[in-house]
This record gives sequence, structure tokens and C-alpha cells, in this order.
Amino acid sequence: MRVTGLGHAGLFIETAAGSVLCDPWVNPAFFGSWFPFPDNTDLDWAHYGRAADYLYVSHLHRDHFDAENLRRNVRKDITVLLPAFATDELERELRALGFTNFLHTRTGTPVERDGLRIMITALTGPGDGPIGDSALSLDDGDTVLLNQNDAHPLDIAAIREFGEVDAYFVQFSGAIWYPMVYQLPDSAKKEFATRKRQGQFDRALRYIDAVDAKHVFPNAGPPCFLDDELFEHNGTGRDGTSIFVDQLEFLRQLGRARPGVRARLLLPGTVAEPEDTACKLTHRYTESEIEHIFGEKRAYLRDFARRQQPVLAAERASRAPALPRERLLAELKQWWEPLLTRADRICAGVGGPARLDVGEVPIVIDFPAREVRLWDGERCRYTLSTSADLVATNIERREVDWSNSLLLSMRFTASRIGPYNEFLYVFLKCLSMERIEYVENYYDSCQDDGQDIELDGWRVQRRCPHLRADLGRFGQIEGEVLTCTLHGWRYDLSTGRCLTSDGHDIRASATSSPAAGS
Repeated sequence: MRVTGLGHAGLFIETAAGSVLCDPWVNPAFFGSWFPFPDNTDLDWAHYGRAADYLYVSHLHRDHFDAENLRRNVRKDITVLLPAFATDELERELRALGFTNFLHTRTGTPVERDGLRIMITALTGPGDGPIGDSALSLDDGDTVLLNQNDAHPLDIAAIREFGEVDAYFVQFSGAIWYPMVYQLPDSAKKEFATRKRQGQFDRALRYIDAVDAKHVFPNAGPPCFLDDELFEHNGTGRDGTSIFVDQLEFLRQLGRARPGVRARLLLPGTVAEPEDTACKLTHRYTESEIEHIFGEKRAYLRDFARRQQPVLAAERASRAPALPRERLLAELKQWWEPLLTRADRICAGVGGPARLDVGEVPIVIDFPAREVRLWDGERCRYTLSTSADLVATNIERREVDWSNSLLLSMRFTASRIGPYNEFLYVFLKCLSMERIEYVENYYDSCQDDGQDIELDGWRVQRRCPHLRADLGRFGQIEGEVLTCTLHGWRYDLSTGRCLTSDGHDIRASATSSPAAGS
């Protein structure tokens, strides 16, 4: 097995049984805020896109799903390895780019293709996208690889049942906006950033201990920031107020904590050939170039930024113009208020109004009243402030996941009274009825203790196995077929088998002779 690092979470994995292209990201993400570190723009992307037999995109975050790179450089008849997410948004996005050949996987279930064993572990909680994140396991008969990227699976023991891991690619650096965007004294921000960096390291260490791989490669990060207004967020920031630890910093800390771990530096273009306890590593950079990248990082990034100025200018030019106050409010009301009407658990979880300052226009998302309106001077525990062109662009594009655009861009400021509120940020990730339905049903299912309901002579589980809709509300029975009307999924009640998709069988039994024609 040969693994070429492509930058960030990108990998090109070559085996005798086929090659896999993973998360090929090169174009800036999140309103031009994130770039891969180090620079990977000079890699031969067309080569990797032509040579690969399989494409794996772990999830839809734009530092993993680079639509322009996929459109331009990856052949469209490639076999796409598709995680078993609860919605088909990833497949729809890939089909829109021209991909047509999909291998639908079942989470945690290995599949063999021409001698290559493949397993994708999908995560589907509201904090995972909310349409999910995933990890990829591969076995070519000689080497077992685990590419965890951003996923944080709970059951590593189940993943290890696939095989003892030889090569482990683990997330190690920051991938969030906290605490950098918060309006805090520098001393507090430095303290919170220090805790966050330590928390990131401790999490990576727990996974490294649990996986117990022969070789560890820090991967899936960090980003770098080339726009002047974000430049101070690079690395650990000004006076330690940022969280984006780089590869060498992590390797040094890991070496102190676990000196016996065989950890390797993977850079864009690096080729790793793991074999038992040995691993041949071939960098395309010289030692002096690596020293410059990490030892003189600020100068390296300034040079990188100068090269990317046309890209940054094009991104700024692509944004929509700010909307007049009346139209801005009308657009958000029309879009968000129907979502708030359905978002019972989110609204209860936020529990009060949240303020969104769009340029000079202060808007309130009144979760208890299920209303979007102008701010009336009331106290709001949560305030987000950003520029009007970014909100206008999200409105124009009908961006359903503002985490995947505005929030990860870090082009906003935030303040809050009290602790972090998951529900507010989940709402901003779920700006479509499909996502709202999913996350509301997910929250409902967490309260479900295996309840059954009786419906037209049948006892069935209350929650639809698809998106966990309440079948007491959405279930309809004709003969021996139950249809969940929320998304049209169908089940054979006599066997419990899902007629729409494998792996989603239902618990059902007859309580009496069903009424004819019911």
C-alpha cells in the first residue's frame, strides 16, 4: 500500500486491488477563509482524479467536499464510496457534479470489491454535520488503513474488528471558531484557547491509544488563513489565542506523551509505504524547505497569501450585495419561520431570543415565539454579528448549513451570557425542512425507550428507522405495507423488511386481523 498525502484530509491510497481518492481539497473554503496548510495547489490534481478507482468524500464540509476540484479533475465514471447518512444530500451534490456510479455502504459493514475490503463508519448525530461525518477503513490483504478525518466515533472496538490497524490517519488540529470569534478579554481568550488545544490533543491521544495502530499520521488539518483580516488566527495565534496546532507541534507533543508511538509527518506530496513496523516515507520537500514552512511559518504564509490574492479577490467579487432592511427581513422570515414552526426541541433548547446583527440591521430570531423580526431592544443571551454581504450571499444561495459557510469562515463575532447552547448552532446548520425534520426526530428518538404503537391492527415501533419520524403521526398502512409519509419509506409489516433501503428493518407484529383494505 502506498499513501500519498494531498493536504489537509486528502489522501491518494494505492493498492494492488484498486486506488482510493479521499477528500481532495485545494480551493479555499468558507468565504475564502480556509486554505490547506501547507500549500497544495501545485499537486497534479488531474492525475489523481484520473488514476483513482474510487472516490471517498467523508462529508459535505467544504474543506472535504471541494466541488470545483471534483468537477474539474475527477473522472465522472469513478465509483463513489457513499456513507450511509440519514439524508441523501451528499449523493445529490455529487450527482449534480456529474457522478453517476455509487457504491452505497451500510455503516460498520465491510464490503469486498475485487480483493479490496472497504468499510465506512457513518455518524449521524446533530453535531456531525448534522447529515453526518464518516471514517473509512481499507484492507488490501497486507495492510489495514483507518482514515478517521473529522469523525469522532464512539465505538473504536467495533472499528478494530475490521482488522488490526497498520496506518492510522487522525484529526489533531482545530476545526471550530471557538474561542477566536468571541468578544472576550485577551487573557480569557488565551485561557480558553489553551484549554481547547489541550482538549483537542487529549481527544486525539485517546483515539491513538484505542486504535493502537502501528503507524500514526496526524491529518485533517490545520487550515491556514491568508486574508489580512484573519491572518492572526494562524497557528496558535497572537499570544496563544488561537487553536490551529500544526503537524510538527502535534508530533512534538505526542512524542513527549507517548514516546513509543510511531508517528509520521505527512505533507502534500509525501508518500508513505507502511509495512509492519517499518514505514518508508518520501517527502517532496527538502529538510530546509520543511524547516522554512514550520520554523518560519509567518514568512511562508505571507508568501502563500501573496500568491493567492487573485483567488481572494475573486471570492469577494462573487458575494451578493447587501440587501435593504425590508427585503432582508422579509427573506429571512419567509425562509426561517416555517422551520421554527416545526423546530419544537430546538426552540425549547434555545429558550429565548437570539440576536443576529447583519451589518447595521439587528434582527432577532425569537425561538419561543417562532418569529424572525427586528430587534426591539430586549436582552438576548446570544448575539452573532457579521457583514451584510455574507448573509445576502447565503440567502441568494439558500445555504442550508451556515456552519458550512459563515460560522467556519470566522467572519463574525459572537457573545453570549452563560454556557454554549448546542441548539442555537444546530438550528443554523439545519436551514431546510429536511434537516429540521431529521434533527427534531433525532432528538425525539433519544427519548424513545423502544416504544411501540398500535396502528390499524398492527403493533409497530414508534420511530421510523429512516429519520426516526413518529409513525403515530406519519404512518399509513395499506394491506401489509406501512408507509412513512414524511419521506415515503415503505415497510413490509409481515416480515419487518424495509422495501425502500436495506438495513432499515422495522419491528412489527399483528395484533388482530387487519381490516380489509385498511
